[in-house]
Amino acid sequence: MRTSSARTWQTAVLAFIIIGFIALALGGYLAPVTRVLMTPVINAQTWLSTRYILVQNYFNAPQDLGRLRQRNQELEAENARLESQIIELEQQLSETRILSALVDFARVHPQNRYVAASVIGRDPSPFVKYVIINRGSDDSLRRGMPVVTSQGLVGRIAAVTAGAGRVELIINPASSINVRLEPSGTQAVLLGSVTGELTLDMIPQSASVQVGDLVLTSGLGGNYPGNILIGQITSIRRLETDLFQTASVQPVVDFSRLEILLVITNFQPVDIAPLVPTPAAP
Repeated sequence: MRTSSARTWQTAVLAFIIIGFIALALGGYLAPVTRVLMTPVINAQTWLSTRYILVQNYFNAPQDLGRLRQRNQELEAENARLESQIIELEQQLSETRILSALVDFARVHPQNRYVAASVIGRDPSPFVKYVIINRGSDDSLRRGMPVVTSQGLVGRIAAVTAGAGRVELIINPASSINVRLEPSGTQAVLLGSVTGELTLDMIPQSASVQVGDLVLTSGLGGNYPGNILIGQITSIRRLETDLFQTASVQPVVDFSRLEILLVITNFQPVDIAPLVPTPAAP
């Protein structure tokens, strides 16, 4: 009986103590004690967690680095592919614009028949000005046919093979074209040069020529059809002691950026050289 009463008393005291601690905890009276007791535990747990993460990262780092390198390579490949597509689209857009301009030019000059050709090469010599196109005799191209762009005159066919042609540019040193100046209607001769500059010669001293006048083919000489735009006069040289005036011409065609050209196939050049009298021998 005494043992049973003692146990009952101990249980009641323990229950009272537990209830008291719960009441004190709910009332916030044990917070300082709890903080003091839990701080070392929390610090230890934080230290262990940090070390665990470091160890885990150490063992996972090679795999993560490998994945990052692989992803970087994939992104670089994708970037290169997109850049290639952008360049291709820009080229297609440029070609579309050129073709559209050429179509407009052909509509303005419906009397001519054309064959479109792409520039595939340039003469490496700095003393001659030629380009190579991807059309030849198989495409009905013949020597002497004029070549134009949507801006104006480029030159003429100098030689052909079955699948290619060589175009002599009007800036070639051997080039000589009979032209007409507008609005005066004055006749002159346009000459190429080694430097690629265009010069007007044989302008009569009495002609009224101004900077900004247009230069067009005259049709004389039989080498080119008339009324094809070449450029504008940029400067004039006139000396009273000279027989003729001279002038510099800015071409409308950018010869450094030729891509797609039009060959006028229904123009037949005429060789009038045998009809031109030669000076008598002294």
